[in-house]
Amino acid sequence: MSGISFNFYFTLVSMVAVLLLGRFIIERVKILQDYNIPEPVVGGIISAVMILMIYKTLQLEFTFDSSLSEPLMLAFFSSIGLSADFSALKKGGKMLGIFLVLIAGVLVLQNLVGVGISYAMGENPLLGMLGGSITMSGGHGTGATWAKVFEAQPYNFSAATGVAMACATFGLVMGGLIGGPVARFLIKRHNLKIPGAQHNNDDMHGFETPMKERLITPTSFVESLALIAICLLVGKVLEESIRDISLGLNLPAFVYCLFTGVILRNALQALNIHQVFDREVSVLGNVSLSLFLAFAMMTLNLWQLLSLALPLVVILTAQTIVMVLYAVFITFRFCGKNYDAAVLAAGHCGFGLGAMPTAMVNVQAVTSHYGPSHIAFIIVPLCGAFFIDLINAVVITGLLSIIP
Repeated sequence: MSGISFNFYFTLVSMVAVLLLGRFIIERVKILQDYNIPEPVVGGIISAVMILMIYKTLQLEFTFDSSLSEPLMLAFFSSIGLSADFSALKKGGKMLGIFLVLIAGVLVLQNLVGVGISYAMGENPLLGMLGGSITMSGGHGTGATWAKVFEAQPYNFSAATGVAMACATFGLVMGGLIGGPVARFLIKRHNLKIPGAQHNNDDMHGFETPMKERLITPTSFVESLALIAICLLVGKVLEESIRDISLGLNLPAFVYCLFTGVILRNALQALNIHQVFDREVSVLGNVSLSLFLAFAMMTLNLWQLLSLALPLVVILTAQTIVMVLYAVFITFRFCGKNYDAAVLAAGHCGFGLGAMPTAMVNVQAVTSHYGPSHIAFIIVPLCGAFFIDLINAVVITGLLSIIP
């Protein structure tokens, strides 16, 4: 077995090439567009398969420089923290608080289902964690991040990245498939009063209509980059300091970066020092996530997934059933058992199994057919954009502390 090691520059070019390959394919395959499959996932899977074929046929192993991987991952979660505007809670009122509690409930349930099935099948409980809220509600970004944690000491779960990407991709597809049917079932089953599609253009507000956007300039870009850099620095210092003090906490660095971003954003806003440019921070975060996922995908060891195929199928099937039942019997009921509740249930299916874009596609598909739901267009983006990541980080770290 011979090997080739690629330096920083070649690795960076490879990561960008994976993204461009993914975009090229997605633009030409409609089903990938319909289910919002991310570019790095498509390009990364193809790259991983090609690398696997070279590995098997030519006995040649590729090694890429990983120095960019962690900073990119930390930058993404820092951007999530910097987007957490707690003053936005007022927009959703009481219903937003209820929905946040429901989100927390499904996160805990997903992990219990995943870990429970893993134990029942004699598998590593980390397999169940990766098939739980880490990927189901966290998506590819959270999945790839925790996979890196699980691959290292003290977990040493070598197949973690492959498992995470498989689970997240499955969830993304299923989240888009079940949302519309769930809303339709609820509307028909309870004979709900619908506003009608003819009112979709009445009194549009909030997330339903494009807003005037600030221009991204070199000055504003440097300001946003500085905020993310501060989150990275403080997050790494906190991780190393708390680990050295031996307080019994073993939280990964991205958790500290995320919460540093939350505190920094809301402190600057409360003191009227600086207003975070949300769209710009989002651009930086999304670029970081795309490059990080491209690296994670193109370095997958696909052959490690084969032995885990059956347990994964069982876990993911169970998660889909649980999400449908939760949306129908819990989300719909506690959100008011009306048309808005049915739309919220569809949105919950979207980011409960997939990601924020899938949730918004579900909401838009339902409202375009049955009529507007202003509250859904406020609550779903607020929860799916950042609050779910904050809650998920707490739930995951809490569960890991009690798993033997």
